[in-house]
Amino acid sequence: MKTALTIAGSDSSGGAGIQADIKTMLANGVFAMSAITALTAQNTTGVTGIMEVTPEFLTAELEAVFTDIYPDAVKIGMVASSKLITVIAHELEKFQAKNIVVDPVMVASSGSRLINEEAVSTLKKYLLPISTLLTPNIPEAEVLSGMEIRTPDDMLVAAEQISENYHCAVLCKGGHQLNDANDLLFWKGQYRWFYGKRIDNPNTHGTGCTLSSAIASNLAKGFDLESSVERAKDYVSGALGAMLNLGKGSGPMNHGFAIPTEYPDKNRS
Repeated sequence: MKTALTIAGSDSSGGAGIQADIKTMLANGVFAMSAITALTAQNTTGVTGIMEVTPEFLTAELEAVFTDIYPDAVKIGMVASSKLITVIAHELEKFQAKNIVVDPVMVASSGSRLINEEAVSTLKKYLLPISTLLTPNIPEAEVLSGMEIRTPDDMLVAAEQISENYHCAVLCKGGHQLNDANDLLFWKGQYRWFYGKRIDNPNTHGTGCTLSSAIASNLAKGFDLESSVERAKDYVSGALGAMLNLGKGSGPMNHGFAIPTEYPDKNRS
């Protein structure tokens, strides 16, 4: 069985972060492992508390994974601290990690910055250049490229610039919500548009986490980059299309919609 590691924060409500990543990896047929960067108290209506782990503890988590069950792919989500980003980059280089997918979570859908300038600089200097794929949304692609993105042509220019600057592939996500987004993959001087399926579902919490984890899962299984993105987009569309409706805010998707076993299908009578 292929394996994947998620390095991200915990979402106590289970819709995003580590929990969404593990569900996604399981649903996509790989064994999931995790290194938690922070604990969060959150639900579908917002975040009420964050507690970061120490650099020493994150180092211990990563070394525990890499020295025992070596991951075939790595997904990295939100890391708000410059010190933690440095730890991650050092450990990934030390263990020669492969298939590194970075979801550079820097800007919330509301437009609020989630990490400070020091952390952004550390991300650019140490982590992005060792990555296989970056999956920024439009505001994050603007931060990474230093340009405004208003049109599909702007997306292409920004994606090419980011790819050239950091020597990795870029999936520029065309909107904050995947169910109405057209995404652009740029790699090795070529590009491809992936057109999103329109699904009338307001419950989109964790779509970014889910997409990047699904891509990492497919890379772990040996699919090429283009196929991995295509399969991941189809998976997210299916999870949204299952129309799960939980919570008082923007709820989570049904990550297990396609798991073909008898156990989830029966309730006690």
